[in-house]
Amino acid sequence: MMRTIALFLLATAAAWPQGIFHPQPVAPKDFAIMAWGGSPSGPDQLRGMQEAGLNISGFCKAEDLERVRAAGLTCFVTDRRANGYDWTSLPPEAEIRKQIASLKQEAGGNPAALGFYLWDEPAVPLMAGMGKVAALLREAMPDKWPYVNLFPYRVPPDRLGTDNYDDYVRMLVHTIHQPFLSYDNYSLVSGEMLDYFYINLEIVRRLSLETGTPFWNCILANSHFNYMEPSDATFNLQVYATLAYGGRGIQYFTYFTPEIGNYRLGAIDQFGNRTPTWDLLRRINNQIHALAPTLIRLHSTGVYHSDPPEQAKPLSASRLIKSVHMSQRYVRPPVGARFLIGEFEDGQGRPYFLIVNKDLKNSFQFAIELRQPERKLIRISNYSGKEEPFGREMDWLAPGAGILFRIE
Repeated sequence: MMRTIALFLLATAAAWPQGIFHPQPVAPKDFAIMAWGGSPSGPDQLRGMQEAGLNISGFCKAEDLERVRAAGLTCFVTDRRANGYDWTSLPPEAEIRKQIASLKQEAGGNPAALGFYLWDEPAVPLMAGMGKVAALLREAMPDKWPYVNLFPYRVPPDRLGTDNYDDYVRMLVHTIHQPFLSYDNYSLVSGEMLDYFYINLEIVRRLSLETGTPFWNCILANSHFNYMEPSDATFNLQVYATLAYGGRGIQYFTYFTPEIGNYRLGAIDQFGNRTPTWDLLRRINNQIHALAPTLIRLHSTGVYHSDPPEQAKPLSASRLIKSVHMSQRYVRPPVGARFLIGEFEDGQGRPYFLIVNKDLKNSFQFAIELRQPERKLIRISNYSGKEEPFGREMDWLAPGAGILFRIE
């Protein structure tokens, strides 16, 4: 029997592509792939971040910009001249201008400076002050972006400063004039992704389309509290669901493992060593780089779930897909499949969709019935980024994974 299997493998090996893919890095202003947290100063750690597929190293000191640039990365400068204010009681404008002028001399001319970190998870009363400082920074350095990251939607109103999360998100556009929406939501618990994750995506996608502002999602990349430990499945689901909703940035909380509580399994541990998570991170980032050249040309037209959470739409509302059949082989009893589909159009009006397996434990084989059955599916490879005919064993989805298709 073993000899028969060996002969079969040898006979069929030539039919299996043996490519090793090296996708071209996507620019951070096209698609952000960011380590959330302080950027390192050491060249070795910075090179490791670039090797892991990041294009933004996090929040850096102005004096480290040249090291960040040498590593092929960008960062958001964190400096008291940009963020060291009482946001509810700013100093005189002349004083802020003086501080920003000094910061411009030090950081404004370095292409590694993507912008300036202002705050993480602000309440509403702080945002007017941030808007004033952001305006002065933009006046002095028009090509640099402010960075403010928002609370998730389920934060209590007394902490958020409002009972209207939509208005809170809009302030990032209308008050701070940030050219991207940024928020975090960590919902991986007890082997499942909670519906909170998808509800927040629904809200932010809707406001992104309404305001014409792309969005970045800050996702879980370590384990702490009672959150799940990282795996290919947890990275797959968080990233591919964000892509299916039309996201244009992924931020990882965190790349470096914090030294407090029960934090563990960030890409780099508390001793500066790579953990197994580093390889998980590089693997999913390479897939983002492969798909980004296609994704950044697409416009989100709808998102549909097999088991729609609050605010989401069922698959029956899809304009492109009539049904999806998902099955398992070699598993008894069968597990009910759960999936989502994000639909898109390119500038020529050609339809695309991204199907995501929401199950974090099980792989599924799938069959898709289009509403126009005479059309065919073209798969965009997660590894090369190139279009290829859909066939052979391409009709499988790993736990949390996604596949992008064009309909021809």
